Amino acid sequence: MAIIVFLVVGFKVVSEVEKSSSLNQLPQGFPPMEIPEDNEFSLERWQLGKKLFNDRILSIDRSISCGNCHHPHLAFSDSVALSPGVFNRAGTRNAPSLANIGYHPYFLREGGVPTLEMQVLVPIQEHNEFNHNIVEIAKLLQKDSTYVAMSLAAYNRQPDPFVMTRALANYERTFISGNSRYDQYAFQGKKKALSPTEKNGMKLFFSDRLQCGSCHGGFNFTNYAIENNGALADYKDPGRFRFSLDSADYAKFKVPSLRNVEVTAPYMHNGEVSTLKEVIERYNKGGINHTYKNERIQPLHLTEIEKNELIHFLYTLTDYSFVNNDSWK
Repeated sequence: MAIIVFLVVGFKVVSEVEKSSSLNQLPQGFPPMEIPEDNEFSLERWQLGKKLFNDRILSIDRSISCGNCHHPHLAFSDSVALSPGVFNRAGTRNAPSLANIGYHPYFLREGGVPTLEMQVLVPIQEHNEFNHNIVEIAKLLQKDSTYVAMSLAAYNRQPDPFVMTRALANYERTFISGNSRYDQYAFQGKKKALSPTEKNGMKLFFSDRLQCGSCHGGFNFTNYAIENNGALADYKDPGRFRFSLDSADYAKFKVPSLRNVEVTAPYMHNGEVSTLKEVIERYNKGGINHTYKNERIQPLHLTEIEKNELIHFLYTLTDYSFVNNDSWK
C-alpha cells in the first residue's frame, strides 16, 4: 500500500511540474517576458488567478466575471461590439484580446495603466463594468475557506488586494500565443506552412508600399503606440485624452496586436467594424479625415486580388492551439 501511495504522489508532482513548464514556455521567436520579482510564476498562483478570472464575485451584482468579456476561444476577446457590464449597463469600449498581454508596456485602450497587476483595478471600479471595490471583494474572499487556502499556498497571505491583483496578472501572463501558421513559417522553419496566396499577402503586408508592419510589426504585430487611425470623423470616446488631458491625445488609442485577428471581431476601439474585409476597405481608402489621424494612413490603391491576399495572410495569424487550449477551461 505504501508503494502505491508513493507512486500516486510521485505522479502528481511530475504532472504539476510538466503543466507549469508548458504554461510558462515561450514560443520560438519570442523575447523574454519581464515579470515582477514579487510575482514570478507558480502553479498555485496560476490556479488562484484562473479561479478569480472566472468568478463573478468580482462584480457588484455577481453577474459577470473577467471571463464573460474575454473568452478563450476568441483569443480572450468578445464577440460583441460593447460587452455589457453589471445590471446590464451598456459597455463603452470593445473588449480587446488578451493574447500575449504580458508583453504590453501599458494597458487599456488609452495605455493609461503602467502594469498588468494594476490593470484589473479599472474594470473592478468602473461604473459600466464591475462597479465594485477591491477591498470589499477581499473581505468576501476572506470568508471563503477555499480562497483562503489557495491564497496562503500562492502568496503566503490571506486574500487581499495584493493577492488578487497579482494572481490575476500571473494567470494572464500565460496567455501566450505563438503557434500560428505564420509562426510555423517564420520561426519554426516550416516553409510549406503558407500557401502562395498567403505568402503574397505577407509580402504586401510588410511592403514599403503598404507599410502595415510600421504599426503592426514585431513578433506581436503591434508597436504599442497610441495613435488615431482615422476610424471616425467624430469621436465620442476621447481616447488617451481621458488619461493625459493633453488635447494632442484626443481620440488616440493603443495599436492592437493582429494576432488571432480572424477570431477577434468586431474591430476598432468601439467594435463598429464587423469584418476583416471592411477593415481593409477602410484602410484602402486611407481612413476618415481627422485632425489627429496618423499621417501614415493614406489610400493604398489595392486591387481586389491584393485585398484577398491580405485577408488570407491575416488568417495565418490564428493560433488554433491557443484558442482551443484546454488549460483555460
